[in-house]
Amino acid sequence: MKIEKGKLGNVFYGGHLIGGEEVVEGPLFESRNMADRDDLVGVFPEGSPELVRRAAEAARKAYTAWSRTPAPIRGQVLFSLAKILEREKETLSRLMVREVGKTLKEARGDVQEAIDTAVFFASEGRRLYGQTVPSELKNKDLSTYRRPLGVVGMITAGNFPIAVPSWKLIPAVLTGNTVVWKPSDDSPVLSYVFVKLFEEAGLPPGVINVVFGGGAGSTGEWVVNGIDEGLFDKFAFTGSTKVGRIIGEKAGRALIKATLELGGKNPLVVMRDADLENAVTGAWWSAFATGGQRCTSAGNIIVDAPIYDAFKERFLAKVESTVIGDPVAYEDVHYGPFFNDRLFQRWLEHYDWGEADGAKLLLGKGRITQDNPYPNFKGDPEKGLFGHPTVWEAERGMKQTREEIFGPTINLIKVDGIDEAIETANDHPYGLSSAIYTNHRLWAYRFKNEIRAGMVNINNTTVGAEAHMPFGGTRASGNGARESGIWVIEEYTEWQAVNDEFSGKLQLAQMDTEYTAPKTPEDWAGLLGI
Repeated sequence: MKIEKGKLGNVFYGGHLIGGEEVVEGPLFESRNMADRDDLVGVFPEGSPELVRRAAEAARKAYTAWSRTPAPIRGQVLFSLAKILEREKETLSRLMVREVGKTLKEARGDVQEAIDTAVFFASEGRRLYGQTVPSELKNKDLSTYRRPLGVVGMITAGNFPIAVPSWKLIPAVLTGNTVVWKPSDDSPVLSYVFVKLFEEAGLPPGVINVVFGGGAGSTGEWVVNGIDEGLFDKFAFTGSTKVGRIIGEKAGRALIKATLELGGKNPLVVMRDADLENAVTGAWWSAFATGGQRCTSAGNIIVDAPIYDAFKERFLAKVESTVIGDPVAYEDVHYGPFFNDRLFQRWLEHYDWGEADGAKLLLGKGRITQDNPYPNFKGDPEKGLFGHPTVWEAERGMKQTREEIFGPTINLIKVDGIDEAIETANDHPYGLSSAIYTNHRLWAYRFKNEIRAGMVNINNTTVGAEAHMPFGGTRASGNGARESGIWVIEEYTEWQAVNDEFSGKLQLAQMDTEYTAPKTPEDWAGLLGI
């Protein structure tokens, strides 16, 4: 690796990581600090179809030895990784602030999630349990084993550049698979360093291979096309529902497992009996943490009519206190810039949606600039892409209440009672996260049973995850796969059933089984005179 110093600060020059070797081939792309686009963070090469194939070949070659490595030894690598990540937590966090634009508080949480995941799965290396099953035939044993799938193709987004890849990479390698990973082009330096830390922990060459580049028309597309070429035995993806459908279709044709963690339009319900202060704080964080650039960010805040006006007043005051700016220079900002120009342009479009549908704009003026200032901004807004915190009064069925926006925008929707609240909460095509603020036990019970979402939060935000809980959604938010916790092991293994015959002869289940026959029943009613 090379570090070059120039007038723009430290610039990291990296290459693809294939079979333990660094490969610098292809046209170069830049990773820039989105809060200060004059700051060049890293320079990396774009991949090519041939490089993707080379990476898959390296992964296939490494698979034989790695899959035969005892699972407790694979787990020990992850235990070492956890200690290394703890050592480098602050370095990774500050790099994340610079390269991606997250606040330092959130960046530290991002890295800590990877540490927790490594600790959790390190011990799972000693718990990849199968079962012994009694046979219906004598002198015969039945048992089941988890087996790795093979080579995993993997694409991740840049909003959680360490945490989300850890949800995939760590269980994949623990269970004996090898990987070809295309990380987000928003965070190549972080991704490079992350894999180097795996190698420091003792992961053999070729177990994780990395090809850098963009999405459509670039490395990401060629990795996805690798499904049709038979390069992969499993595919894992975090990103848009549109791309997820393409991957799911290809994986279905190839008869391989796909883990699809896609978009969301997450409802947060505030009922008339809720603790207003707690609900306002939770709704604000759900909407504006990471600048709304989370798949679990709240999309609609659904408020019960008797408290709607009081909630709106407090919520708007809370939103107006939000501090925005350059997270590298100011650690106290609540959110920073958009992660890339594509997300920013998509966010701008929603203002046209609201105007067309007749939604009422309560707060928000698009991009923050010197000519369109935001009073609680820190830094120079012209150096990055920053968005005004935006709040709408909307009605159920409007485009902006049904489509993911992925930016600092939230809709307030008034409803009357728990029935309408649940109906409105389900009135969108997604099903990732959800939340309800209430102290009414029956309302909370009904919500968790009737909401169509993979994750439910009661008196808590829509965002946030713990390493030992399943993460994932339903409908347009995913294909039913789950990440994190023991549940993700199902996504990276397949069951093998073993019949072990000790009798030394042919025994046929069902046909040679020595079933017992029931006796002729007694006439108990007659005997008892009933």
